[in-house]
Amino acid sequence: MPSYQDEREVALKAVRRAGQLCQAVQEALHAPPANESGSGDGTAVRKKDDQSPVTVADFGSQALICRALAGAFPDDPIVGEEDAAMLRGDPGARRQVVRGVQAELDGASEDEVLAWIDRGNAEARPEGRYWTLDPIDGTKGFVRGDQYALALALVVGGEVQMGVLGLPNFAPVKRAEQVTGLLLAAERGQGTAGYAAYEDDPAPTAVTASETSDPAAARFCESVESGHTSHGAAQEVAERLGITREPLRVDSQAKYAMVARGDAEIYLRLPRGDYVENIWDHAAGMILVEEGGGTVTDLDGRPLDFTRGAKLTENRGIVATNGRFHEQVVAAVQAAGV
Repeated sequence: MPSYQDEREVALKAVRRAGQLCQAVQEALHAPPANESGSGDGTAVRKKDDQSPVTVADFGSQALICRALAGAFPDDPIVGEEDAAMLRGDPGARRQVVRGVQAELDGASEDEVLAWIDRGNAEARPEGRYWTLDPIDGTKGFVRGDQYALALALVVGGEVQMGVLGLPNFAPVKRAEQVTGLLLAAERGQGTAGYAAYEDDPAPTAVTASETSDPAAARFCESVESGHTSHGAAQEVAERLGITREPLRVDSQAKYAMVARGDAEIYLRLPRGDYVENIWDHAAGMILVEEGGGTVTDLDGRPLDFTRGAKLTENRGIVATNGRFHEQVVAAVQAAGV
């Protein structure tokens, strides 16, 4: 099995640096305004065409991560969520993004920043290798001041081989230590490790899923936003499994981190209508759970298929568990008629 240690190290450093930019923007976004006109510090929230909130941090994060990947692996395509088209038509937003990147990377020019962002606009390909990037997963959580994630994964021959998840606000549900800020990394066949997000050279800590084997004792998590998943259907699934605890509702791929770390046993994403998942919303989180000892499939128990481009067109929804009772959860989902 090939080693992806070099890719892992580059990805960890890139996500850590981008996370610092994101935290600076989030903190400024929630700071008291300096005057009646607002803080004026580059934290404006913009809208994409689909009306989901996008912040300066989205573009800045993508620029920093794409720059790092381009420098180390110049031939690798990067399939990201953003491109620089909006910034080219909005001088104010463009200046804010460039200033944010320059705070982390002194001397970066406007043209360089835009070019780095556009490197994340490649197409996924079933053969060869490519990176998939969500510079801020959970933008609504980011804007609220809650959980969000920076998600980066390497796909080779249609299989996720390595993933890094940056969780700048992550705090565990059940841990003796009070962790704030976490990086998680997984490499196929090498397990999952956690790192302190704000240390320059943190030591890795092994991360494993919960050993709970009774589904009725499980903790399950789901999206905060009901537009992303059916809360009612998830409640029916929980009842069929005998779960009486309230669900943990968390933004972003932090839900995958919770399953990988043993802070929850089940993550359900039950789609509404004909919504098709994006690969960047699941690639990094999936490998973290799998290498932590858990299992990830779609609602029909099928593996996630990363050979079909930027969308998981062959899959429907997500079931992630600690691996001890995965088939029972899938059966409960199907019995609920989801």
